[in-house]
Amino acid sequence: MTLPKLYILPLALGLLFFAASLTPTLIPRSWIVQGALGGLVMALGYLIGRAALSLWRLLELPEADGRVLLVLRMAITLPIALVLLLCLAQARNWQNGIRLRMDMPPLENTHTIQMLLLAIAVFAVLFLIGIALQWLFDRVRFRLYRYMPARAANVAGFVLTALLILIATRDGVLDRIIAGLDASFTTAQALFDTAPPVPEGTDTGGAGSLVNWEALGQPGRDYVTSGPDAADIAAFTGRDALQPIRVYIGLAQEDTPEARARIALEELRRQGGFDREVLIVALPTGTGWLDPGAVDPVEYMHGGDIATVAVQYSYLQSPLALILETNAGLDQAKALIGAVHRHWRDLPEETRPRLYIHGLSLGAWSSMHGTGLFALLDDPINGALWAGPPFPSAKWQGIVASRDPDSPYVAPVLGDGRLVRFASHHGDAGGPDGWGDMRLVYLQYASDPIVFYEPASVFRPPIWMTEPLHICIWLHR
Repeated sequence: MTLPKLYILPLALGLLFFAASLTPTLIPRSWIVQGALGGLVMALGYLIGRAALSLWRLLELPEADGRVLLVLRMAITLPIALVLLLCLAQARNWQNGIRLRMDMPPLENTHTIQMLLLAIAVFAVLFLIGIALQWLFDRVRFRLYRYMPARAANVAGFVLTALLILIATRDGVLDRIIAGLDASFTTAQALFDTAPPVPEGTDTGGAGSLVNWEALGQPGRDYVTSGPDAADIAAFTGRDALQPIRVYIGLAQEDTPEARARIALEELRRQGGFDREVLIVALPTGTGWLDPGAVDPVEYMHGGDIATVAVQYSYLQSPLALILETNAGLDQAKALIGAVHRHWRDLPEETRPRLYIHGLSLGAWSSMHGTGLFALLDDPINGALWAGPPFPSAKWQGIVASRDPDSPYVAPVLGDGRLVRFASHHGDAGGPDGWGDMRLVYLQYASDPIVFYEPASVFRPPIWMTEPLHICIWLHR
């Protein structure tokens, strides 16, 4: 049995990609993150080089050999090796430059050896997967040799293999793996999770509740059992307070977004959520987590006369959910916000609660998508707070593109600020004055890559990098 062969020129390209991964970005990285990232991009560089080399050979174009090939390899690999060494030597300074700007203690050790070993391990795993794909490609093109010339069979085999991989990963294998992981997570949670006892009274998951306590999962149980109660709020404000209503539906409750939204609406009605002064529809992050800093303060502000409803749509961290379960949050937000808004708009306007939408990270993208334009025109909500909106959001992109020409990309200003305002850790939304009937607030940090990443930055600098330096200084005052 022969060992898989590493090709020198594709490997050199992979090492160049690895060197590029050491350069600083918007946020600092630990050696573990750097190692995993380095191995991934090195494999990507190797893949690109290997694909280019394979295509060259499949087209039966002339190749260098002998001394010419040796000189070519030396001319390419030696400069790349030098670049890699320089990047490794500067890695700690680059990371510390970012850390100091974020008031983090500087690194004394970058754990270079451990990082390199992890990168090699990640690269090795991905390399073996590539070998398996090469085997599949060879099987396909060898069969096509029976029906067409070799050159045409090679190109057709490449296209067919790519299509097979695309179909298998997007509509077959990958979907089944994700569904299996979700099911395994639910089963394991039911068997091993040390869930707190079922709450007393009529709270979510308690007696008479439509929500299955076991199906809530840890994020849901933490959410409905934490936060201030009426006594806490009264002690803080010095006035009588109500018990805040928190409704949460776990992903394991039902199989479809529509079914989960229906239960959320009925549970909200059962607990009297539409009789409160304020009603918030919140979309959590990918894992189902809701930030206490976004919910607890408004419960204090309104003396507990408030209800919040949320539905889980994934178990994955937001970046993974964004890639692997792109539509899960969008579908859930559309079903939940639509169900609540339809019931709310049919209530008497003078007695119904003020309705707000909230989402954090992937939840912000989902809730923006679920807040339909035509529904807002028909009977507008009172406002929304979207924190850390991910870059793929079409609504966020459209609003930023409509900003005043003199306002910075990372801190847009739209007209007189009656409808939309932006806030960050360096500036609020301007207080209560000057708003119209509906208030939309985006909370975003200039250093948040999930907000300001641009796929086109591979080819050209992103917009925020082309703005004058004084804008950046102003943002960090």
